[in-house]
Amino acid sequence: MRIFLLTALSAFLCSLSIAQAPPDSIPRVSTENIAERGFFYVGGDYVGEPGQETMGGAMYVEVMVPKEIKHPYPIVFLHGNGQTGVGYLQTPDGRPGWAYNFLDMGYVVYVQDYPARGRSQYVPGVDGELSIRTGATVERIFTANATRADYPQADKQTQWPGTGLMGDPIMDEYMRSQVQFLSVGQDELAVSANIALLDLINQPVILLTHSQGGRFGWNIADQRPDLVKAIVTSEPAAPPIRGVDTTEVAYRDTGGLPWGVSNLPISYEPRISDPSEFNLELQAQAEGPDLVPCYRQQEPAKQLVNLVDIPVLFLNGEGSYHRIYDHCLANWLNQAGVETEYVRMEEVGLDGNGHMMMLELNSSEIADFIGDWLEINTPE
Repeated sequence: MRIFLLTALSAFLCSLSIAQAPPDSIPRVSTENIAERGFFYVGGDYVGEPGQETMGGAMYVEVMVPKEIKHPYPIVFLHGNGQTGVGYLQTPDGRPGWAYNFLDMGYVVYVQDYPARGRSQYVPGVDGELSIRTGATVERIFTANATRADYPQADKQTQWPGTGLMGDPIMDEYMRSQVQFLSVGQDELAVSANIALLDLINQPVILLTHSQGGRFGWNIADQRPDLVKAIVTSEPAAPPIRGVDTTEVAYRDTGGLPWGVSNLPISYEPRISDPSEFNLELQAQAEGPDLVPCYRQQEPAKQLVNLVDIPVLFLNGEGSYHRIYDHCLANWLNQAGVETEYVRMEEVGLDGNGHMMMLELNSSEIADFIGDWLEINTPE
């Protein structure tokens, strides 16, 4: 009887152990290289009428510290529009995201959700109207370019996992991660919160930015140049001055970055107080097929005086709609004195990427390329 009871108890305890493990269908990421992990909020202020105050403008941040810190400069990740920091933590097909790739390289990493986005509070009546992307839009611009998009380079996207179409399990998982975003006002909130973050970190960092976050990065570095060691940007918001119709490969009357690199005022020398003070010209012809000609400054060009000592790596995917105009932003940066290495990714063996490159099949190879560049351009 004693043997029977012990056997039954052992079997029961074993079944409990098995039951506590998540099923294989729930993706996990190894934390074996993480020594510490923290969660906190930065920035923000009280908003609302007296007696009705609430906190607004604060930003959720995660920090992860590797067991062996091999690099002196932490990496601060800034995500794109409709996204959150989740896009740097895990790919929709369950692989480790860039945050873990760089942790494995020995970097301290900070991952954020912008104010009014994700785990950062949205204040009704204060923060403005919200929008969200449809599945059809996501297919066309992010996940199924070759099938759904109509810009010239669309069929060159080959790295998205799965079909990228609604109904595909990986695409459906990605759509679950898409969140609402502010129609206007995100720039001021995100820049202010990131200034608070850099002040809290209080040591030089590397900004790793993507898409919408790309334009925030220039303003953050402009306001805290001594706290930004380098900028790595994957297809930042572009182009300068006017927006582009990617189907027609032609400029629209609206859109674009009025300050050349951003929507917000940024420091030029000689100083300007309004974008109308730029002396502009448009290239007589484009630099290649299926590209727009670029707006640029007439010489002598005004310089982005607070960014000139910050090296920039600018990545552009072969199959992305950004291919049509990203070179114009890189040209603008270089003309304004910012040393910018513009990389057409297929030219360095990173073929077939779309706009969401950190989620695509070769994401870890892209991280390795960035890591190699950082080793050279951010010496201790």
